Amino acid sequence: MIAFVVNSGSSSIKWELLDAESGERMRGGIVERIGENGVDHAGAMRVILEELDGVHPAVIGHRVVHGGSRFTAATLVTDEVERAIEELAALAPLHNPANLLGIRAARDAFPGVPNVAVFDTAFHQSIPPAAYTYAIDTVVAEEHGVRRYGFHGTSYQYVSARAAEVLGRPLSELRMIVLHLGNGASACAIDGGRSVDTSMGLTPLEGLVMGTRSGDIDAGILFHLGRAGYSIADLDALLNRRSGLTGLSGGNDMRDVLAGVDAGDERSILAFDVYVHRLRRYLGAYLATLGGADAIVFTAGVGENAARVREAALAGMEWAGIRLDRERNAVRGTVVVSADDSPVAVLVVPTNEELEIARQAAAFA
Repeated sequence: MIAFVVNSGSSSIKWELLDAESGERMRGGIVERIGENGVDHAGAMRVILEELDGVHPAVIGHRVVHGGSRFTAATLVTDEVERAIEELAALAPLHNPANLLGIRAARDAFPGVPNVAVFDTAFHQSIPPAAYTYAIDTVVAEEHGVRRYGFHGTSYQYVSARAAEVLGRPLSELRMIVLHLGNGASACAIDGGRSVDTSMGLTPLEGLVMGTRSGDIDAGILFHLGRAGYSIADLDALLNRRSGLTGLSGGNDMRDVLAGVDAGDERSILAFDVYVHRLRRYLGAYLATLGGADAIVFTAGVGENAARVREAALAGMEWAGIRLDRERNAVRGTVVVSADDSPVAVLVVPTNEELEIARQAAAFA
């Protein structure tokens, strides 16, 4: 079954055409600079249609960042669903409006073809109230939809299933901690294939240190900076675009940070140490949440490619049954990198969100 996967941003549309059953990627690409030279999302879709060269998909799958509490699974797009995605833009103002533009452009371009919204937040709807509730006035929280939603759910769903396949064990029997480490980074505790806790919260800002985002921060710092004259827009820019590895070292690429560490650059050394410290804090917390783990899984750009990050994150964790094999850890691709005698398996599993979106969308074709 041919699936057309669309990831629509404010200024670009990434797309792939693939076989949802075999996973074969037929073609794909990206249209950038939307909004310039009179090209809107509908115009970008026309460019993509030329690339498709007459191929007519059976189903179209869309990445949608925020589904709030309403959407707990992939959903066939209707006019009512479009309105709901638009209403949820208050929780993801940078993402949902752009996702919606891609949906509308695809529905216009392929009348009669089912469009399916696959939500980043849906996988985390299994998190219990104790883990998703913030300790603020419940009336305020309910009025404004304040709770932990979590993100990277499509990646977690794919990676956890793939890890179980590699281990040759039923996903339903596994306690797993998955670390999605890219420019955006998060951690997830997964019990029997269900998310039970995750590091991102109401927005993708909370949790781990990221490329440009701060992750966890004392909310009082915002009041302190506000009293010093920082506006809400200033604080937004600081925490989302000028923090994380960028704020600590001057750049958001872990490869550059590691090069700086090797060169003895103090800012890079501190950035690496803070990054790993936060990672280990969440690993320890989720080991406690799950009562131990059967597998630790690394994925996404940093998780898949930075062996030194994996080694530093797991150093000295033999007490938890985690023993890394340094030679295996240096190998790239889907691989078990733990020692043979390690009670906890450690894996590197490349993510494939597009294939997961295609598979979920195919159920509606």
